[in-house]
Amino acid sequence: MFKIPLFKISMFKRLMAAFTVAFALTAAPQLAAAQETLTIFAAASMKNALDDANAAFTMATGVKVTASYAASSALAKQMESGAPADVFISADLKWMDYVGDKKLIKTDSRFNLLGNKLVLIAGKDSKIADVKIEQGFDIAKLAGDGRIAVADVKAVPAGLYAKAALEKLGSWAAAEPKLAMAENVRATLAFVARGETPIGIVYETDAKVEPNVKIVATFPDGSYPPVVYPVAATANAKADAAKYLDFLRGKDAKAIFEKYGFSVLASAKAS
Repeated sequence: MFKIPLFKISMFKRLMAAFTVAFALTAAPQLAAAQETLTIFAAASMKNALDDANAAFTMATGVKVTASYAASSALAKQMESGAPADVFISADLKWMDYVGDKKLIKTDSRFNLLGNKLVLIAGKDSKIADVKIEQGFDIAKLAGDGRIAVADVKAVPAGLYAKAALEKLGSWAAAEPKLAMAENVRATLAFVARGETPIGIVYETDAKVEPNVKIVATFPDGSYPPVVYPVAATANAKADAAKYLDFLRGKDAKAIFEKYGFSVLASAKAS
């Protein structure tokens, strides 16, 4: 029986081992690149619409996306503390300015993406309906023995807009003691949806995705600063973040955002 010399077997094993190592070193970066995921920090009010937009982006590009939703103020503070993200979408200009001042975003990538409106909501079966909001609006009386759900009026954009509106209408002094403040606008929405408060102030888009509430009034334009959602790539964003921002400007994303009630402020990027 023919036998292969032992030294040749040993040499063959060494060659195979070297080939395996070389292949692993070559393939590893490609595999890592394929598995890279974009991390998006986005205002809580964007969840439903952005989930759909992210799914459409992944389908179109193959790039995976994971989104973290919270109050814009909380996300900005997380970024300041070193939390990794590739894109930040704020529900107001203030918190985007904040991370910009901290050099946490690529300022040349920033643009205003969406707009929204502030509305007054009540439970779906509430007797409160067709409220007229005007100067001197007595929101405290409307709440009766209950409280008024709002996002944190000291930091969260939805709360800041709500406070501005109530101050402009001359309603703040009476309303302030009755406020039930939540950590973000979706938590505010939940207060009313669960019947914990009779009324609340949220964005129009939030009210539209919650079947257990109804819009009873829309705050008049000019009673609060325009609700603007700016977006930017972070300072350490992956290369695919630019592709993602371009997608958000495109017609497919526009159709999704408009379906959920946002106004689209951004236009497609010129090629």
